[in-house]
Amino acid sequence: MAGLVRLAAASKTYEPASPPALDGVSIEVGAGEAVAVMGPSGSGKSTLLNLIAGLDRPTAGTVEVAGVNLGDLSERRLAMFRRARIGIVFQFFHLLDELTVRDNVLLPAQLAGTPTRSARARAAELLEALGIAERAAAYPARLSGGERQWVAIARALVNRPDLLLADEPTGAVDARTGAQVTEMLRDLGRSGQTLLLVTHDRALAERCATRVIELSDGRVAGAGS
Repeated sequence: MAGLVRLAAASKTYEPASPPALDGVSIEVGAGEAVAVMGPSGSGKSTLLNLIAGLDRPTAGTVEVAGVNLGDLSERRLAMFRRARIGIVFQFFHLLDELTVRDNVLLPAQLAGTPTRSARARAAELLEALGIAERAAAYPARLSGGERQWVAIARALVNRPDLLLADEPTGAVDARTGAQVTEMLRDLGRSGQTLLLVTHDRALAERCATRVIELSDGRVAGAGS
């Protein structure tokens, strides 16, 4: 299994006098693998995800995705790479309130330069598959938490990313929607989508992932390589 994500002695320190949020982490995630990252609050889970997403840069070490060292990219090229290759599902959705459901999903495809007809067809396909096609013209303020999460997932998938990152994807939805999101992520993993989950939910990790990486105090505590 080819490595899609590689971290080599990656560290991140936010304040010089403070302990590192991530401390010399070396892990690899293979293409088509579904991996969960678990650990208590403050263990470095979100920092790890942000480094892999290219939303932050390591203080030391390297982070590679699809053979590209993210540290070698300018901010502009990093944004373009992330848009084309990485999908991100945030815990609190991060939808744009001034855009409709359809336009929130379309935005990454438009920014990537996807032809309008293809982008609209892909967005419609995802909204239908996720059961929210009838909400395409609604604005986020009119949606339930569960509906917002489905929109966020559709947006993350619209560009058919090599890597899907999910940060506590069931943490802000009700139990019924959480179960549905869990099954959808499980199906994506089984279909060959490379998936990296950050979660506190052991049941979600065991259901969706084939491997769990445990973090503690910014370091890999188990099953990391």
